[in-house]
Amino acid sequence: MSDAQDAIKQTVTDNAVVLFMKGTKEMPQCGFSSRVAGVLNYMAVDYKDMNVLADEALRQGIKEYSDWPTIPQLYVNGEFIGGCDIITEMTLSGELDTLFSEQSVAFDKDAADKIREANG
Repeated sequence: MSDAQDAIKQTVTDNAVVLFMKGTKEMPQCGFSSRVAGVLNYMAVDYKDMNVLADEALRQGIKEYSDWPTIPQLYVNGEFIGGCDIITEMTLSGELDTLFSEQSVAFDKDAADKIREANG
């Protein structure tokens, strides 16, 4: 494994929720990253953001690590969950709530319900 792969594995192992994204959770730099970070921020999920724009080895490494070609990528307890479309669908269906509950990830259930109400 390369250094980038080792660093990615360490990051997703050491943090319950990790979002590999373009930009940061405070300042996303693409619409897809902004959407996923916005969901996590609104639901008050404590997560580590990894800015792939700041490190080319990380940007390529995460695509190889997950065998998924696009950014953002969400990991929960070391498991790759998906990108923007998958996270959006999971949020609207309630699957993300279930996943967070099963994985003991704290989140604001009322905020999740509000997202669904606004998009229902």
